[in-house]
Amino acid sequence: MKKWLFIVGVMVLTACSSGSDNKSYYQLPLAAQTGGQTSTSQGNRLLWVEQVVIPDSLAGNGVVYQTSDVQYVIANNNLWASPLDQQLRNTLVANLNSQLPGWIVASQPLGSNQDTLNVTVTGFHGRYDGKVIISGEWLLNHQGQLIKRPFYLELKQQQDGYDEMVKMLAQGWAQESASIAKEISRLP
Repeated sequence: MKKWLFIVGVMVLTACSSGSDNKSYYQLPLAAQTGGQTSTSQGNRLLWVEQVVIPDSLAGNGVVYQTSDVQYVIANNNLWASPLDQQLRNTLVANLNSQLPGWIVASQPLGSNQDTLNVTVTGFHGRYDGKVIISGEWLLNHQGQLIKRPFYLELKQQQDGYDEMVKMLAQGWAQESASIAKEISRLP
């Protein structure tokens, strides 16, 4: 009798653990770095990426996919490996560091003479027509002067699937980082 209970128990545990929960976890890849920038703050300009804010619809674990003009689905099995706002902030800091020579870019305060960048991302998802959408706005406080710019990118996926969607989202985010860097590099 004990052997029978043991076998039933093992079968129940096996059935529970081998469900169809094939979850995939995604992390935004960093854009190709052009030589790591290591320098001290003397003579460099300082930029604090204070925050990257995302709406509640993007703040969950699931990757978001737009299925029609008005409907969005948050995936249950295709999940972000870490919170999306952190991934966006970390990749933005890394991208800006590599694209802004003479600047130190960080995700923590750097001192009283720093510029401050805040980004609000309103769209960061795939869409039913095979495109990815990256949208929002950024606000830079440069020596007390506020500079605000909206952004909207649509990029076409070359292949189907979440892997390709995440790669294209990362590519679009890198493009937006380059656009921000270009604006910042023009500052007096």
